[in-house]
Amino acid sequence: MTVEELQHRLRQFAQERSWEQFHTPKNLVMALAGEAGELLELFQWLTPDESAEIMADPQTAVQVRHEMADVLAYLLRLADVLQVDLLSALSDKIAVNGAKYPAELARGTARKYDQLGKGDK
Repeated sequence: MTVEELQHRLRQFAQERSWEQFHTPKNLVMALAGEAGELLELFQWLTPDESAEIMADPQTAVQVRHEMADVLAYLLRLADVLQVDLLSALSDKIAVNGAKYPAELARGTARKYDQLGKGDK
């Protein structure tokens, strides 16, 4: 399934329920943040090792999948409403980040782009 097909299904879902009136950019961003918070809550207080194994528990795995789907659904609706081509936007952003974080300077460090090449890692 393509991004456009998913957006079409979500648009139809909203239209069938007369929810377009609620799907303003502001409301969609707020819903997106809320769903990201629900995903975050599943990882809160886990150790790095526990977070890497979160999908091992079938019940928790379902919760993670559902929250990730909710985040994606609201992002897709927002992009649809604002007429943003997400694949193009992501491609452009990867290029921007490539210029900001050259591999030879960014490899193995979590420093911000304006701190790369300054001192030890």
